[in-house]
Amino acid sequence: MTQKPLTVLVLCTGNSCRSIIGEALVNHLGAGRVRAFSAGSHPVGKVNENALATLARHGLPTEGYSSKSWDDLENENIDIVITVCDNAAGEVCPAYLGSVVRAHWGLPDPAHVSGTPEVIAAAFEETYAAMEKRINLFLALPLEELSRQELGEKLNQIGSGV
Repeated sequence: MTQKPLTVLVLCTGNSCRSIIGEALVNHLGAGRVRAFSAGSHPVGKVNENALATLARHGLPTEGYSSKSWDDLENENIDIVITVCDNAAGEVCPAYLGSVVRAHWGLPDPAHVSGTPEVIAAAFEETYAAMEKRINLFLALPLEELSRQELGEKLNQIGSGV
């Protein structure tokens, strides 16, 4: 009997950079054990081109992503919500998310970096590297053995760099 994969919602305010990179990495690295969606509380409506370029540089798919509202995922059965931007940490998630496991992995927004194309690309690479490290730590956990409370604690430790 196969176990249903855990479903992760990577949540940010604008859903254009960090949450998109997180969605892509969870789906790529999770390899069917975990699947991800991303959304925003106030989506900007467009995926940042630099986020897609970063995914492409790492050989990840760049198609199928969209900047969407968390309301668009109301019919998905979400197990874990991970907020990835500082102003999303205090967001009151929609009622349909109920008692999901919640964690915060705050990262600076690379979309706010200005400068040369190299400086901007470096900011996106930093975000990618931080998300990849955290997701690998998440996936190394014995997910099937942890209680919801333990999982939430471990995920928050990962986000705080502990």
